[in-house]
Formats: sequence, structure tokens, C-alpha cells
Amino acid sequence: MIKQLLTEYIPLEMPNGLMLETMTESSDGKLLIKGILQRANAKNQNGRVYPRPILEREATKYSEMINERRAMGELDHPDSSVVNLNNVSHLIVEMGWKGDDLVGMIEVLPTPSGNILESLLKAGVMVGISSRGLGTLQEGEEGAEVQDDFELLAFDMVSNPSTQGAFMHPVNESVDKYGQACINRYCRIQEIVTEILIGE
Repeated sequence: MIKQLLTEYIPLEMPNGLMLETMTESSDGKLLIKGILQRANAKNQNGRVYPRPILEREATKYSEMINERRAMGELDHPDSSVVNLNNVSHLIVEMGWKGDDLVGMIEVLPTPSGNILESLLKAGVMVGISSRGLGTLQEGEEGAEVQDDFELLAFDMVSNPSTQGAFMHPVNESVDKYGQACINRYCRIQEIVTEILIGE
């Protein structure tokens, strides 16, 4: 059986129903977001099921790339199994399990694609995350089951995820005194502009 490119989209969501839940700027100015990267043992919107042992194996292998700061992803899925450096927007910096959910922390990079991603996130645009891998499928009781030859390649930012609840959340997002969401150093600037506009 010939391996095919398997892509799965997961939206990044906020507690209030919007896309972002945890986004922050770290002390060194890095924009960080986190959320569900992939889900095991559940049929996704593409009708595929990723068995937990296969996803665990690939997550362990992928962790080596995370440790070496090579776990890059692109803005939108390419039609290739290779990560194109010209389109890299983010880097997976942490990954672990929460039940059957594979969750992770993502650093948005200051690349052209990363700047677009940052602008979308700060504007409250709903984006998701999607795994990209190579493998074969076999029909099972729950859907098309991903087989043991699956290789996880990357996690890309997309507009329509297949894994439910795979929306990113802003880390330590703040709320200014007017109840508006803001990200650390931008809070005070937003407050000053609002005070000027409304005359307080």
C-alpha cells in the first residue's frame, strides 16, 4: 500500500468561544500560544482515527525535534511532506498528553508567515492547527484507522481543523480595565488610547 499525505485540521479556541485561549508574550518578546495538537482514539472530521499507541510513538520521536528546535510548522498545509523554510510560521516548543489529547506550546516566529499568523491571532481570527504526516489507512468500525506505518512530519496552522477543539489558546492573556483582552505590554497602550478616545 502506498503511503499518502495525511493532514488533520484542529481549531485553536478561547474559553469565550473565540479562537485564542492562551497567548502571551514572554519576557524576551516571544509570542506563545497553546492548545490541542492532535487527539487519539477519536474519529475526526476527516473520518480518521489515530490509535493512541501510534500517536504516542510518533510524539516521542517528534519530541527529539522539539528539543533541537527543529519542530517547525507552516502557515497552511503544503502539498508536500517537506517543511518549506520559506513558509515557516511557528515552532512547537513543548508537547505532552492530557488524557487522549496531545497538547503543545507553540512559539510564533518573526518570519513573514509568522508575522501574518501573529496579526491574525491578535485580530481574533479563528485559526486551527493541523497535523501533517505520511501513512496508510484501513477502514475500521469507527472510521478510517491510521496504520502503524504513520510518520508524523509537522503541525501546520490552518483555517479549518479536523480535530474538534484543536484551537490555540493565548498563554496568560490579560484583560484591561475595560474588559478587553490584551497581551501583556499592549494592555497599557490599549488603556491609554481608550482613555483618550472616551475622554477619561
